[in-house]
Amino acid sequence: MLRANAVAAGLGAPVPTCPGWTVLDLVAHQGMVHRWAASHLRGEPIEPPEPLEQQGRESSDPLGWFDEGATALLQAIVDAPDDLEALVFLNDAPAPRLFWTRRQCHETTIHAVDALGARLGRPPRADETWIAPEVALDGIDELLVGFVTRRREGTWPGSPTRLLVRPDGADVAWLVDLAASRPVSTRRVGPTGPEAATADHVLSGDPVDLYLRLWSRSPADPVDELERWWRDTVSVTW
Repeated sequence: MLRANAVAAGLGAPVPTCPGWTVLDLVAHQGMVHRWAASHLRGEPIEPPEPLEQQGRESSDPLGWFDEGATALLQAIVDAPDDLEALVFLNDAPAPRLFWTRRQCHETTIHAVDALGARLGRPPRADETWIAPEVALDGIDELLVGFVTRRREGTWPGSPTRLLVRPDGADVAWLVDLAASRPVSTRRVGPTGPEAATADHVLSGDPVDLYLRLWSRSPADPVDELERWWRDTVSVTW
């Protein structure tokens, strides 16, 4: 999906969801990440990986270069042993082979949404994507449990707040504790249980829509001050 939309948009097209990027920037970045991940899966880490991105920018065929990296990543996933010893960098991470497979699933999916946005000329709606709800739920879990909790201190400027992220139809929700004086923490909770009832704010809706909103890829404006702060501060920005 990333490649097809990159071709349709053209390498010079701007990427609305990554301000300042063109499709070439997007392809070079993702091709670099694929090669970096594959090197860890092979037990031969490439550090630093940034020169790989420049390699992609300077390639006479950036999309062919991208294809080579994606194919190598898939092969590295297949070849890696279940007991692989390798770097993981998120909290509550699965074993390295699964960690890198999961991380590249969501890295590539979100950037494929960016490529779709470049083709459309705007951030895509959830119903315009191909993303399955179960993939979206796993991506929400990785973001809220793995990424957000790496923050050493909260930066929420208001009073301590509990945010409940509750996707429609899911049997799990996430309670995110935000405060300026302590690290962000996230707990998986029942969507209607007693812990969920302690939330000060609730973010609910279609799983794919929430996945895009939490990664700041939604076409909709933030619904309140908390979501605006999240988009500006917590989510990955470009």
